[in-house]
Amino acid sequence: MKVNVETFEGIKRPMYVLEEVRLRRNLNLVAQVAREADVEVILAFKAFALWKTFPIFKEYIRATTASSLNEARLAFEEFGSAAHTFSPAYTDDEIDTIARCSSHLQFNSLTQYARFHERAKHVNPTISFGLRINPEYSEVGTALYNPCAPGTRFGITADKLPQQLPTDIEGFHCHCHCESGADTFERTLQHIEAKFAKWFPQLKWINFGGGHLMTRADYDVMKLVDILQQFRQRYPWLYVILEPGSAFAWQTGPLVSQVVDVVEDRGIKTAILNVSFTCHMPDCLEMPYFPIVRHAEHIDPAAEQPQHAYRLGGNSCLSGDFMGDWLFDHALQVGENIIFEDMLHYTTVKTNMFNGISHPAIALAKADGTLQMLREFGYEDYRSRMD
Repeated sequence: MKVNVETFEGIKRPMYVLEEVRLRRNLNLVAQVAREADVEVILAFKAFALWKTFPIFKEYIRATTASSLNEARLAFEEFGSAAHTFSPAYTDDEIDTIARCSSHLQFNSLTQYARFHERAKHVNPTISFGLRINPEYSEVGTALYNPCAPGTRFGITADKLPQQLPTDIEGFHCHCHCESGADTFERTLQHIEAKFAKWFPQLKWINFGGGHLMTRADYDVMKLVDILQQFRQRYPWLYVILEPGSAFAWQTGPLVSQVVDVVEDRGIKTAILNVSFTCHMPDCLEMPYFPIVRHAEHIDPAAEQPQHAYRLGGNSCLSGDFMGDWLFDHALQVGENIIFEDMLHYTTVKTNMFNGISHPAIALAKADGTLQMLREFGYEDYRSRMD
């Protein structure tokens, strides 16, 4: 089946559509940053983990980052390389397999290191250990996504580190960003160096985590490259790693949905869709933020509603499963497509089957316009989650 990525005409059911052309554009830019800055950029599964697209990714990157046993196995078994793994806390029943599937294992605390490092090294003698550090500085404004907020459970502050690190600690991991710009990284790096540079001579690598949204249109890519080049000049022995997730899948495709009914109450018209915000676009409610709806304008619900104004409602029984008020240029009709832009990162990895709502299919729109179905979901998928 051929698909028009402007209208998605012919698609009559919910579907996430990853566009190969857009994905390769992002991957080219990521590879350029890695090459020019002499660093490694790897894919964080927590934002994007569509493993059937890994053959495309492997043309541009060599490794991935995991935060759990299942992600570590996905890296090892499906991507084909051991993972850079970090978890807030490893457990006795999972640490052996995680270590076996990891090239780098980063500990969130010194107690976790003390508990598991000998066991992990026994399982995987070549594994490289690191510690997550907390520079006590982050410009992330949303508390839900701020890893350095007061009372955070993430990382070790400088005052808790020994002057001499354990001999098998080879790296630091630091994550402070969320869809941030290069200028934010520049300011954050000053705090990282001020607090932790005295330990750098004891290390072999440093991982600056995710949140570097280098594929966003207004991101200053050359500034990022310059920052990283200067850092490498100051500490030439340190191998530098970045692990963004959103940057890889940023604006690579929409969620295509359809109108199934229009209802009205007290002058508010709601177009009920065959998708759900709480099930299929959870970040819109958690963050929260308004998605971009193709060919529609978000409007103030307190203002007088124009003729073709609609609230968009999800198809679950959660009362709050709706999103904003939108102005269209026509009266919406049952069956027509409503296209939510940029719905590949932090969606397919976070969706759920609350209420048994039909899960959107996942497809790849190839460069020649062919639509390749990657995954379809049905009753057995729902039933297996309830086992």
